[in-house]
Formats: sequence, C-alpha cells, structure tokens
Amino acid sequence: MSLESDIAILRNVPLFEGLASDQLRLLAFGAERRRLAAGEIVFRQDAQADAGFVVASGTVALARQGGNQQKLVGVYGPGTLLGELALITATTRPANAKAETDCELLRITRSLFRRMLEEYPEYAAGLHERLKIQFAEMTRQILALEERFSG
Repeated sequence: MSLESDIAILRNVPLFEGLASDQLRLLAFGAERRRLAAGEIVFRQDAQADAGFVVASGTVALARQGGNQQKLVGVYGPGTLLGELALITATTRPANAKAETDCELLRITRSLFRRMLEEYPEYAAGLHERLKIQFAEMTRQILALEERFSG
C-alpha cells in the first residue's frame, strides 16, 4: 500500500477527523505498517500500551480474558482505531487482539501522536473539546445507571 492509501484510511478514523491532508501525511509517514497472518497476536490483555493500531485491511478480534474463559468483545475491520487511549496516556491493554484474517495495520505510537498535537495546536484544542464532551456524556450515562445498582 502507498502513502496515499494510508492517508485515505486515516482520513476515515474518527479521532483524526478534522486533520488536513498535510497533517494526515505526517501521521501516515510516521506510522509503522504491520502485516499479520490470520491467528497472529496484535497485542495481549494487560500489556503496556504505547501505540494505537488502525486496521488498514482485514479484521481483528478483541476478546477479554476472565479466568479460563475468553469473551469476544467484537470484530473490527478497516478504518477502526484499536487502542485509542494509548495514544493519549500510558495505559494497559483491556483485551487481547488477534488477527481474525490476514490483515494490515498502521501502528501509531504515542510519541508520534504527541508530535501531531505539538505541531498542530488547533487540532489539540479541538481534540480536547471532543474528549471533554465524550467524558461528560459518559459521566451522565454512569449517573443514570446509579439507581439501578444502589441498594
């Protein structure tokens, strides 16, 4: 795949909404392309996370391990960003990720994403506002559930 096709893929990722072509080019140029065969592990639950992965082609399955059982979280295809939180802060992986089919991924490191935020402060300000709104909505939803769980 070419740099232009990588830019086209990144353009459809919601977190990168609003980035101009030159900004997407910087992100695509700095991203590491990984090819995985079906069944290969992308990352393991509880591992330290320092990057996000954009699915360029194929599908990746996420599953949470609980005791001796795995529960499928979902199967994700092209344009999906896995590990979004790892781009912003140090965290651990909440689930196992495995290539369900042969796939190609774009690995975007936290340092590359931080460079984007530093070089394009207007994007950083817009991202801050979006995250603030999402956090407020999540808090509202949690509070709405509170009475179901209080006894």
